[in-house]
Amino acid sequence: MTGWRKAGDGPRHRLRTGAVMRWLLLLAVGVLLLAPREAGAVRPDEMLDDPALEARAREISRNLRCLVCRNENIDDSNADLARDLRILVRERLKAGDSDEQVVQYIVDRYGEYVLLKPPVNGATLWLWIAGPVLLVIGLAIAFLHVRRRASAPEPATPLDPEEEARLARLLGEEGGQEG
Repeated sequence: MTGWRKAGDGPRHRLRTGAVMRWLLLLAVGVLLLAPREAGAVRPDEMLDDPALEARAREISRNLRCLVCRNENIDDSNADLARDLRILVRERLKAGDSDEQVVQYIVDRYGEYVLLKPPVNGATLWLWIAGPVLLVIGLAIAFLHVRRRASAPEPATPLDPEEEARLARLLGEEGGQEG
């Protein structure tokens, strides 16, 4: 009975099973990547007992930059300075400050750089304008370069054998006259 196979033992079944496994793995990775995640760096001992105050602290922390990690909010950062800032935010909220007062207190101590979304004012206006202006300049340079290449003269076609012979004769005559 060596020639007998069970159903599903063939190469088509293996291919189908491999494809299903790949899709399941891809689906699992997608779910993990798209799943909302809690702030990873906030430690339980930092959290406030009042859920409303804790929610306000999280919202404020999402908009404050970690001064060590750059472009990471203090809720997601494991740096000691970010932890100190998270604790400071919660202390200010427990003291009765409004969200705006807490943010202003931190900005007064660390400067506007601590804000992930700095306000548009005279000092930061060039930061808001620089990106789009540089993009337009880059696109203009690329457009001009492509246009210039398109209008450039085509390279000369190679000489056919008759023209090469004539050129060799002319060069030979000039070489003979000079010597």
